[in-house]
Formats: sequence, structure tokens, C-alpha cells
Amino acid sequence: MNTNFRKPLPGTQLDYFDAREAVDAIQPGAWAKLPYTSRVLAENLVRRCDPAMLNASLSQLIERKRDLDFPWFPARVVCHDILGQTALVDLAGLRDAIADQGGDPSLVNPVVPTQLVVDHSLAVECGGFDPDAFDKNRAIEDRRNEDRFHFIDWTKKAFQNVDVIPPGNGILHQINLERMSPVIQVTDDVAYPDTLVGTDSHTPMVDALGVIAIGVGGLEAETVMLGRASWMRLPDIIGVELSGRPQPGITATDIVLALTEFLRKEKVVSAYLEFYGEGATALTLGDRATISNMAPEFGATAAMFSIDGQTIKYLKLTGRDDALVELVENYAKHTGLWSDSLKTAEYERVLMFDLSTVVRNIAGPSNPHKRVATTDLAARGISGVVENEPGKMPDGAVIIAAITSCTNTNNPRNMIAAGLLARNANKAGLLRKPWVKSSLAPGSKAVTLYLEEAGLMPELEKLGFGVVAYACTSCNGMSGALDPVIQQEVVERDLYATAVLSGNRNFDGRIHPYAKQAFLASPPLVVAYAIAGTIRFDIEKDVLGHDASGKAITLKDLWPSDEEIDAIVASSVKPDHFRKVYIPMFARSEDSGERAAPLYDWRPQSTYIRRPPYWEGALAGERTLKGMRPLALLGDNITTDHLSPSNAIMMNSAAGEYLHKMGLPEEDFNSYATHRGDHLTAQRATFANPTLKNEMVRDADGNVKAGSLARVEPEGKITRMWEAIETYMDRKQPLIVIAGADYGQGSSRDWAAKGVRLAGVEAIVAEGFERIHRTNLVGMGVLPLEFKPGVNRLTLALDGTETYDVIGARAPRATLTLVIHRRNGERLEVPVTCRLDSSEDVSIYEAGGVLQRFAQDFLESAKAA
Repeated sequence: MNTNFRKPLPGTQLDYFDAREAVDAIQPGAWAKLPYTSRVLAENLVRRCDPAMLNASLSQLIERKRDLDFPWFPARVVCHDILGQTALVDLAGLRDAIADQGGDPSLVNPVVPTQLVVDHSLAVECGGFDPDAFDKNRAIEDRRNEDRFHFIDWTKKAFQNVDVIPPGNGILHQINLERMSPVIQVTDDVAYPDTLVGTDSHTPMVDALGVIAIGVGGLEAETVMLGRASWMRLPDIIGVELSGRPQPGITATDIVLALTEFLRKEKVVSAYLEFYGEGATALTLGDRATISNMAPEFGATAAMFSIDGQTIKYLKLTGRDDALVELVENYAKHTGLWSDSLKTAEYERVLMFDLSTVVRNIAGPSNPHKRVATTDLAARGISGVVENEPGKMPDGAVIIAAITSCTNTNNPRNMIAAGLLARNANKAGLLRKPWVKSSLAPGSKAVTLYLEEAGLMPELEKLGFGVVAYACTSCNGMSGALDPVIQQEVVERDLYATAVLSGNRNFDGRIHPYAKQAFLASPPLVVAYAIAGTIRFDIEKDVLGHDASGKAITLKDLWPSDEEIDAIVASSVKPDHFRKVYIPMFARSEDSGERAAPLYDWRPQSTYIRRPPYWEGALAGERTLKGMRPLALLGDNITTDHLSPSNAIMMNSAAGEYLHKMGLPEEDFNSYATHRGDHLTAQRATFANPTLKNEMVRDADGNVKAGSLARVEPEGKITRMWEAIETYMDRKQPLIVIAGADYGQGSSRDWAAKGVRLAGVEAIVAEGFERIHRTNLVGMGVLPLEFKPGVNRLTLALDGTETYDVIGARAPRATLTLVIHRRNGERLEVPVTCRLDSSEDVSIYEAGGVLQRFAQDFLESAKAA
């Protein structure tokens, strides 16, 4: 701690660390030019880093240099129950490993406060047209997840610094936005900016409050939990100047889908974005949060807004204590984090986006950045009037219509707009089509309270949008089973069925096994599509139905005015709604002192929780990086859903067959995501996505076949992916994966790296990596390598019959040599970039991974003591 820069914060009894003085002492006037992100990072350095390296670290920020790693110490870690539970399973396994080697397992604890919200376990088995849907879905969730919840309950009692919000209370990111984040933290009478990492790629949602919050994999989160710094080099910090005002009828969803398309094209992968300008100033905090939430869809690490009047207004709206609100404003204005103080900030790159150009949008039929204006649907071949046989589902049938996800349910304007559109539809006598499974899954219980206050909850319920959960549902592939009659018709007719949801992800195969594709849309548009019943419908022009007088009703007749939406938001969304939800949720009973045994009593028959194998077998052995055979040759845009899907498990899948063998009834197979605490189930999900295209598997005409398929070499035998993995594991055959650009985009799930490592993959060579997945690979001891520009699997004419070596000294960003041994005996040497980006990465990789490195360090420090 650098006490030279500790000073009293005027108007308070608190101190703060003066980063401005520290920066300007190195280069006078430099502080005024620093972006918001750099100012927060500078404060973190001044308060936390080793004084011996302070000036060198600050100089990286001041001079915009990227040749030195510097530490970042996030104030807290947040987790949802899937990756959070998986991380805690890893720590429980680490305790076992420490105990096996004579160490004290009770000393392995999160050092940084860790908040876990159970929000990813519920499937919408009962749709929103069932008045008892919430209670029924919760009961099913508890039954299916008994093993998982037993383990999570143990973690509360066995680990220090772990706080759990139980199921049924909301989505992590929305709770984080509405209550968890104080914006300014206070510890030991020192005020400082709230910062955090979260085990979900949408953690940046709280960036809207001016809080640096980034999504990481469970492995990186474990590092932070255990008190280690998150080492980084100065990221690209890109200014995004927003101008103009949205047109009437345009929602925050329309804005963020347009921004997602724009920013993907601008190549902002791994960058920290800072939104500012006239347009940003006018956006409500809810609108800002809708934008920040989708940072991973842009490819960005963070999507920051600075602290201003909208921040203060939102803190008051959500019922924060007056003293906290006063502290936030005081601290931000005094320390240079208030938006007015950033007008002199300079960016290496600035992008311009005019909000007045945004039209009504959806995104699809897959990928969040595939924006389509609703007026262009027919021209794109997505909509269009079709002849439908009476009594049968139409082409393009919408089988899932879900108002879901923190992305949009955090935003009162979006939710009130949906309620008003439902009210207008009910007045006109319109109905949801009978094949549409509709649902409302808000990210916060406060949403229900203000919809009830506005008299709009009954209107949504009448159209089938009753509350089914306060959890992450359809957006996470937890849409639940279809009505058997509907499912049978989809299968027998091979129907092109779709989903429409207000979420942030619509990757192929994610939302529902029988929805061939999916579209992202605003909450009111989700309601409209439930009435239309098909995506083959011009939502702007076609007739949705007729009222009692026979008048044709179209979307414009139902869409509420901005003035009405804003008036109802102003009169119906109240601080008391948020206090009523969050004060009891975060109330703490006195600690009885009860603690659980330090070692977990693993249940041998569990398919949810199993002692992890990361110190055993092949994972304990040397990675030779020699004689590797390719498990897959893959194209561009491979997502973590391809690598380790999260959706429902089907009986004919490798995981389904395993669960059946273990005695689970098919109706309780649950999702891949919920089984990630058991490696025997989870590793069977590796490359299990039915839309995967492994270029090693082709039909007789040479076309790549879709499916979870592989070709075992040298025999050339085509098998299901899991059978190929088993074959190679039996042979102790080291493996490699070759891929195209943007490898590993999507969710932050560490199992996308764990699965390939357990399969025996030692290296992955791609044209480019998404940030979180690259970090996860390093954390599992898998070597990420990047082709040099202009070189790829196609230019090298790779076909999967080759074997591969990697040679060279591993160092940050070093050039290594990929040696390709072709089947005809030819030897080819290809230079590749080692994507161990820092000395910390090298240290973790050489140890075999995050957990192995920590165990080594822990035992060494125990011996020294």
C-alpha cells in the first residue's frame, strides 16, 4: 500500500488514494488525458501494487505502452451457480489435493469476497400460460439439482468469504446492477472504486454504473478468489462517441443490436469501450445497462459509461441508501471519475455512432451481430406470407417466445412497453398462437412489482406471459420441453421452427433442440411474434388479427407511444419496489459459528458433483507437444456453445447415454450446464453441438457434414466425437485442434477449455482467439497458438491426416514453430505466435494450469513457514 498518496476525502470521515497526484508526479498534466478506465486502474495501482513497481506500472497507462504486465486487484468476485459452482468444485478438489500432500485444507479459501447467485439451474418446463408455472418450475429445479444445491450449501459453511443468494431470486447481473454494486466501496475507512470479475461473459452489464467489471472464466476467477492479482497489459481503450437521439418507438434493444453489428465490424475484440457524447448523456441507466450487458457480443472486454447524473438518478430509483448515493457523487467529482472531468480524455481510437439512425431491429437467424431491420425481413427472405394448412403449424413457426434475460428485463422502459403492447392486444381481442410456448422470466422480482403497480401484469398473463422464473432461462438454453403434440408435429413434418427471445445469445442449437434457429428482439416484439406465431410474417405490415368490429390490426396499432411509456415508468417504478426485494434478500442473520467439515464428502453416484481429476492421470503428466493428431479442423466463429454446449441433453447424445446408464430418467437429464460439476458427464459434452462442422468429416461429394463427428486417424474412421475422444484417450494420443478466426467467442465457460484438455488436446492453433477463452485455455494448460496473418488451415491445405509438433522456447508472444508432418512424408515448418500473453500466463501454463500452480505455491509456502 502506497500510503504517501492516502488523503482525507473532503466532506466525509473517509480517506482515499489520490491517483491524480501519483500520475501527474510522473508526467505533469497526464491525468487530464487519461480515459476513465485508465483512471480507475491507476487508483487500483496506487492503492494496491508493490511500491517498487508503481511508477513503471503507471507509466504504462500514461504513455499508452504495452510492454509490461501490471497487476489489477478486483474488489470482489461474482458468480452464477454454473461456473461459480464449478469453480468451488475445483477449490474443493484443491483442498483434497492439499490434504493428500500433508497440507491443511481448511486454509484454502477465497480471500476476495465472492458472491454466488443461483440463477442458471431452472428450465421452463411450465410456460407462462400456467398460473402455477413459477412454483412448478421451482419444484422441478430443486428436485433435479439436489446434488448441486447440497454442494453449494456446503460451500457456504466450509469456505470463508462465500455468500450465496439462493434460487428463485433473480439473475446475477441484474441483482449486481440493482443492489450488489455500491459503485464506490469502503474498506477500513478507505473509499475506492468498486471493481470485479465475474464468471459470466455478461458481467460487464454493471459497467453502465461506471464500475469496471469484466467476464472471466472460472479458472481466472479462482485466481482472483485466492487473492492473486489479475495481471494484464494495457488494453485497447476505444472511445465510442454517441450522437443524436433515438427515434420514436425505438427501444434500447434496437439500439444494442445496431451497436453489436457496428462494433463487430469495427473489430473491437478484447478492447475496453468507453461510451460518451450527447447521445450517451441522454440514455437512461437502464438503456446503458442493456448496451453494456452485450459487450461480449461486440467482442469487447468492457463497455464503460462514466459516473454522471443518470448514475445518481438510478441509484436513488433502486433504493440505495442516501449516504451511499452522496458518497458516490462526492468521490466521483473529487477524484476525476465524474463525466464532466473526462472531456479532456484522449483515446487512441474513436468510433462514431448516431443513435438517430437506429431503426426497429431483430437479430438472427443466428448470431447476435446479424442485425436485420424489421422493415427488411421480407427482402432478407426471413419473413413473407406463406400458405398455411388449417389446423397445422405454419412454416417458420415460433415455438418459443420468451421475455427473458437480464439484458432487457433490467430496463423498465422495455418491460413497460411489453406490458402496454399486451394491453392493447388484449383490447383488440388478439391471442397468442396455441403452438407458442411463451414465458416471462425477469431478472429481478422488482420487475413484477412495478408491472403490478402499472396494472400490466394481468395483461401479460392473459397473453401467456406469466412469470415462470426469476432466473436465466431460454437465453441460456433452458427453454424446457415442448408440448408433446407440438414436438411430434415439428419432428414428423421436419418443420422449420424458431424461437424469439429478448436475450443476448441466439447461437445455433442453443435456445431449444427443436428450434432450428432463433431471433433476438425487444420484449414488446416478443409479444407481437407470439401473436403472429411465425417468423414468416412481415411484423411491420402484415395483419396480426381483427378486432370485434372487424378492423385489421397491425403492429403500429398496438405499439405504445414513448410519452405513454415514460409516464408509466415515472409513476409506477419506485424505490420502495427495490427496497422490498433487496433488503430481505441481503439481510444477514447472526453467524452461529457453525462450520462444515473442510473436505467435501463426494457422492459417488452423483452426475452433478464429482471430485475433479486435475491432479491425476494424463493431467499430471508432461505435455510433449509432439506427435499430436488433429481432433478437429474448424472454421471461423467457433463459439463456446460449439465447444461445450449448455442446452438440454438429448437421449441419443453421449452425455444422454451416460446419464441413462447412471439411472437418471430422461425427463431429469437437465442441461449440459448443470452437470459441469461432474467431469464424467461434462467431458461428454466436448464438441457435442449438433451444428458443429468438423472439416475432417465430409460426405461423398466432399461437403462438410454437420454434427458432433470426428475422424479417427490413421484409420480414417468416422465416429461420433466422444467415441473418437475415448479412442485417443485409450491410446494416450496427444491431440491438437486447428481453427479459423474468432475462436471461442461466446460464454465464459471454462469447460470449453476443460473438455479439450481432458480429451488430451495439448495445443490449439487458430487465426484468432476471443479473450476469455484464450485465458481459460492457459488456465487449463492448453497452449494457444496463432497463425501469422495470411496463413491458415486452407492456405496450408490441411486435411487432418497430418501429425504436428510445436518447438521453440515459450515466452510472452514469442514466435514458435508448428511442424507439420504430412502423410506423404513432407515436413513443413510454420511460424506461429505463442498466445501466452504475459509472464503470468507462462507461469500458469508451465505449472499445468491455475490449480496446479496454486497447489505448488501453497505447499511451498507452507514448508517455508
